[in-house]
Amino acid sequence: MIRASENNEYYELTSPTSMPKASGFLWNDKMMIHVNCRGYAVAQFMQPEPAKYSYAPNLEAKTFMQPEQPYYAHHPGRFVFVKDEETGEVFSAPYEPVRVLPDNYTFSVGKHDIVWKVEHQGIVIEMTLSLPKDEAIELWKVKVKNTSKRKRKLSIYPYFTVGYMSWMNQSGEYKKDLQGIVCSAITPYQKYQDYEKIKNLKDKTFLLGDHEPFSWEVNQEAFEGEGGITLPSAIQLAELEKGDSRYEMPVAVFQYKLEMNQDEEKEYRFLFGAAKTEEEIANIRERYFLIKTETGFLTGFDLALSEYAKYIEEGKGCIQIKTPDADFDNFVNTWLPRQMYYHGSTNRLSTDPQTRNYLQDNMGMSYIKPQIARDAFLLALSQQKASGEMPDGIILHKDAELKYINQVPHTDHCVWLPICLSTYLDETSDYAILEEIVPFADEAEEAATVSEHINRAMYWLINDRDERGLNYINQGDWCDPMNMVGYKGKGVSGWLTTASAYAFLIWADICEKNGQISMSDEFRQQADITNEVINKYLWDGEWYARGITDDNVVFGISKDKEGRIFLNSQGWALLSGAADETKKQRLLDSVAEQLESPYGVEMLGPSYTAMREDVGRVTQKHPGSAENGSVYNHAAVFYIYSLYSVGETENAYRLLRKMIPGPDLDDILQRGQLPVFIPNYYRGAYKQIPRTAGRSSHLFNTGTVSWVYRCLVDGLFGIKGQKEGLKINPQLPSDWQEASVKRTFRGAELQIDMKRDENVRKIEVYVNNEFVEDGILKDLKPSEEEYHVRVKIPLKG
Repeated sequence: MIRASENNEYYELTSPTSMPKASGFLWNDKMMIHVNCRGYAVAQFMQPEPAKYSYAPNLEAKTFMQPEQPYYAHHPGRFVFVKDEETGEVFSAPYEPVRVLPDNYTFSVGKHDIVWKVEHQGIVIEMTLSLPKDEAIELWKVKVKNTSKRKRKLSIYPYFTVGYMSWMNQSGEYKKDLQGIVCSAITPYQKYQDYEKIKNLKDKTFLLGDHEPFSWEVNQEAFEGEGGITLPSAIQLAELEKGDSRYEMPVAVFQYKLEMNQDEEKEYRFLFGAAKTEEEIANIRERYFLIKTETGFLTGFDLALSEYAKYIEEGKGCIQIKTPDADFDNFVNTWLPRQMYYHGSTNRLSTDPQTRNYLQDNMGMSYIKPQIARDAFLLALSQQKASGEMPDGIILHKDAELKYINQVPHTDHCVWLPICLSTYLDETSDYAILEEIVPFADEAEEAATVSEHINRAMYWLINDRDERGLNYINQGDWCDPMNMVGYKGKGVSGWLTTASAYAFLIWADICEKNGQISMSDEFRQQADITNEVINKYLWDGEWYARGITDDNVVFGISKDKEGRIFLNSQGWALLSGAADETKKQRLLDSVAEQLESPYGVEMLGPSYTAMREDVGRVTQKHPGSAENGSVYNHAAVFYIYSLYSVGETENAYRLLRKMIPGPDLDDILQRGQLPVFIPNYYRGAYKQIPRTAGRSSHLFNTGTVSWVYRCLVDGLFGIKGQKEGLKINPQLPSDWQEASVKRTFRGAELQIDMKRDENVRKIEVYVNNEFVEDGILKDLKPSEEEYHVRVKIPLKG
């Protein structure tokens, strides 16, 4: 039912009903499309703000991508209706909307394309979706093959949802000169001042085919008739009526009539996307369907497919692994860097990404394209205030503005600067970045080095505290919906105080390596002071509290019936050093007892079941969903990273492996997701609501993935960069006798083989058969030849 292809390039599902929300996604710098196994799709493109060209049948509010996306009969989709002209029988590919169960079915999610193959009564329909590398256009191939032992007469109807484009003005018609359907709209606006913003938008949706259709329909109501979307009346006629749409909901449907001999195959190609003018659409048609290369073999369409595959391959990451767990290897080698690359290359298709997201996503880019990460850190710092305060979002376009959650003041953004920059420095040793001169956003005449910018960020965290030395939370820290703890100006965040202590330590390390010894000593002292405050006010006897409200009520403690324990407070206390050995063991036991589930470690427990007005809207979310007690993978991976930082190897890997669906089939089915990305959460509240626990949100936007990669590099395989070289210190789980990693590091290629050895008592490292005393590989240089590294690991008793 669920399998990886032989070359691990695809994950395949062979049932359209066992996991109806199983999905994959594709992207480029201009757009994203998320499609599920049954043919439903969510797509958006940038102009410069996110926009749609395939709409729902009702006027949609502009929102972020939603977790656990609901699908319904008229949800936007891409389908092919198939009619046997001799019997009148109809089915649809991939499965919706007719829902005839096919004889054979495969949904294949690949790195650079997504393929559905459906066979029913001797007719095979193969649909392939890909993208160009830099335009908002879907590239579709539809193959039809007759595998029956007789000649067949068919009509096929490629169907692309256009939907409710605009209440002001919408229409559509077939354009013979374009050999396509063009639907036009005007984005609604009220204020005349907004006209300048909307007049240049790409408000046309087009569907172009490389074959002239026999007929077409552009009017959705006329197409469906009394049969509805599951068996449209228009399909029951001999030919579509070539209708148009005049202030009616448009659709894009072609009809092709085929007479096919046994084993005959035909292929059709389509372009579906957005444009401003018909001239632009004509240009697109010419470039993709008519122009050939100098060799004469590739059309523009084929060339686009090839270029897109190369674009995706650029995000391959810096490690390739081989371990006793083949499914884990497949995910790490193929899917994890792909998801990380999506975040860093698109900035989640936002023009004002949250500062914490922007920095952490580009932390991940340090492993793929370090120059992009470098540019991102400099851009973020250019929007810092002279006081050291970081904004809630980073503006990426001259016309962008802070929107949605970025209009709500949060207090955590400064802590991510040294934490994320440290990964970039580990990978590149580019300490010259610290001397780059960057302006401040609110002081036109003032600029400072990157080092000074981060100093000011750390001082801002030190100064933004109450009389006890605890950091204010305002209307949120990392947890956005914890919005009512401190809106009166008194509430504090236990997590942020702890994260600040960790940030001070990281920055102290960087300062020391950069020769700023007095600065390093100052921030180590600030970390010590902060840890003392944490233990004085937040230790509850078995774990750390989450915070203290405006009314001076400590929460996230043993006396709370709901929200007794929060994961972040525990993991970051390990990172900051606040937890001594005794506290460490107590909080580890408390997390294991109260927060662990078969699907990972939950963010808080027990989940809230009613509004708690001194905590905020996090308590209004459904128990076990999102921040209210789900296995919120971003929080979970913080905890896993902290476990690696204190040598809790077995616990760390056990929880890390739970982030990936499977390998057991029952586990994958419960999550309802193929192991091709890590979602932002799996449902939690396992002890309260076990029926839905483990269910995937299917939302692939998450800061988790950069940290997972960091866990692999810094923790599991212990192949972490340092200023002077590559430190080898693996933390393999005890049941692994060996593992190997191909590592790219500062241009050098290394083959690192790790194996347990009964003759060693501590880890020993050899490079090209020479023993390395401190386990740090120095003076590595780019070369055509690999460095061969052997790592001997003691046996575990």
